[in-house]
Amino acid sequence: MLRRAARCAAVLSVLPVLSVVSAAPALAAPSGDRVVLDAVNAEKAWKVTKGEGVIVAVLDGRVDGGASELKGRVEQGPDMTGTVFGRAKSSPGEATATASLIAGDGSGGGAWGVAPRARILSIPVISETLPGDFVDPQAEPGAAIDSPLARAIRHAANNGASVISVPTGSYAVGRMDRDAISYALSRGVVIVSGVGDGGDYWRFPAGYPGVVGVAAAGKDAPTSTNLSVLVAAPGVDLPVALPDGRHGHRTGSGPASAIVAGVAALIKARYPDLKPELVTRALITTSRRGVPGYDKKTGFGVVDAAAALARAGELGGYARTVPVEEDLHFGDGRLTPGPARPGPDPVRLWIYGIGVLLGVGAFVAAVVVLTRR
Repeated sequence: MLRRAARCAAVLSVLPVLSVVSAAPALAAPSGDRVVLDAVNAEKAWKVTKGEGVIVAVLDGRVDGGASELKGRVEQGPDMTGTVFGRAKSSPGEATATASLIAGDGSGGGAWGVAPRARILSIPVISETLPGDFVDPQAEPGAAIDSPLARAIRHAANNGASVISVPTGSYAVGRMDRDAISYALSRGVVIVSGVGDGGDYWRFPAGYPGVVGVAAAGKDAPTSTNLSVLVAAPGVDLPVALPDGRHGHRTGSGPASAIVAGVAALIKARYPDLKPELVTRALITTSRRGVPGYDKKTGFGVVDAAAALARAGELGGYARTVPVEEDLHFGDGRLTPGPARPGPDPVRLWIYGIGVLLGVGAFVAAVVVLTRR
């Protein structure tokens, strides 16, 4: 009996250990690839939304729709790089990394994005302007030369995109690009772009009004000290997906802007009618600041997805109109009567009527006299 009791005690003492070991995988911390999500507080925002129903347009190269973390959620848009003079079709490249930071769902051990249920619209573009006197064959005679970026922005705005991500930009200012951005903003589309990786020069489209310019934050992050910086996001050694099933890491304001585009996608998923300027305000007012106020290296601070989502809800409430009673007015005095409505003047009507009668009577009298003669 004593031996049996000892054996039972030994077995019972082992069972808790076995249960802990078997439960360890479920309780273990997420993969290190999700460190980006922790940096922007994304998983707390996922309690509200993961970006369902939102389309994010990636204006860069071609996104590899076969990537495990993006499979089934990538729509291939028109290739704008091949519009002029038969340029070759673009192949999957850095745009896949951008898309994975926006909408990667970690499938197959892949990269995680901030909005893992969002969809991607891939539109390859070129950033440089057309050289010399070349004319866009799609433009009307005498019309200004259009740009692939402008066409891509309009296409995204017209085909359901709620957020547009432009990871890189250029130093050149283009009127057609600016007009296309204004058009997209008027349709409620949020536009996010990287500010570049170094230098005091403005980068576009990040520098255009209404665009959310993003800088990279973190130790050893490349800095861009131009005033197109609005907010910042983690931008050092970010785990990303690459074409053909490969994975790697990327650093810079381009990958950082993809994270902010993902946060904007979460906001638009929960509040689809929220205007772009209010989305931007939600990002700014909830960002974590290293220094008080504005800093030209990180803007108003590093974005916080959960806090920005909560603030967006508050701003959406402010946008609703409040009914006001018509008899309310400032002060205690009597209301001044409003101007009388325009209408017929009775005195003038009598004068006109008498004049008409006199005229008709004179005419009849004249006819009678002439008839007698």
